Amino acid sequence: MRQYSADLTPPWKKPKPVPEVPAEPGLVVEEPGTGFCGAVIRCEAGTVTLEDRFGKHRVFPLEPGGFLLEGRVVTLVRPSSSAPLRPARTASGSIAVPQARARVARAGRIYVEGRHDAELVEKVWGDDLRIEGVVVEYLEGVDDLPSVVSDFSPGPDARLGVLVDHLVPGSKEWRIAESVTSEHALVVGHPFIDIWQAVKPASLGIEAWPVVPRGQDWKTGVCRALGWPSENTGAVWQAILKRVGSYRDLEPELLGRVEELIDFVTGSGGA
Repeated sequence: MRQYSADLTPPWKKPKPVPEVPAEPGLVVEEPGTGFCGAVIRCEAGTVTLEDRFGKHRVFPLEPGGFLLEGRVVTLVRPSSSAPLRPARTASGSIAVPQARARVARAGRIYVEGRHDAELVEKVWGDDLRIEGVVVEYLEGVDDLPSVVSDFSPGPDARLGVLVDHLVPGSKEWRIAESVTSEHALVVGHPFIDIWQAVKPASLGIEAWPVVPRGQDWKTGVCRALGWPSENTGAVWQAILKRVGSYRDLEPELLGRVEELIDFVTGSGGA
């Protein structure tokens, strides 16, 4: 006798099978019931833990068709490896998003004072900035900052963040920063004389940054005190930059200010 299937549903009416995807560390998915979007940081028997870009954790059950991956319904399954999951991180410490496309650049910008500052920000925060669509440009100095801000014309959809060197109360830089009054522009700074000082001495194999007498070029004085070649400070900076692998090599006074600017320009830090 010819055997017939008990399922008489036409093939074109049968639901398509939901693909199974291993919950590998760093995989970014969305839980449609709550709208929570985050990267996998832990997968245990029956549950997966996600972390969003603000560091918030949520635990969800591994249910069939329980997640969205790039808009498609998927079933997360425990990876075959029994090793503990550790999400990949960017140099800034954020969760890396594998194969993420750079976002179209926002109208908002972050200005930093000096080429070396821009290179350091790019090395540590570059991956995050591309995902957020934030462009970093460098200023030659802050003397003309009020006119620069005026020419930029910051607004609700085009916020401007500015990072200034040696921003301490009573300094020239402080007075200039105070003159910027737009609610859509944020000027912050670090206390270091130069961005070089934002790199931890231990990361460079030195005990501390030398004290350079007033009136002497700071970079030149540092190089002479440490026995570094003072005739080419640009080459010295490139050597310093190579020793910076991640945020761990930078002082917290710089880390907090850059994160503050990114949050402000992307609208994640309030008004």
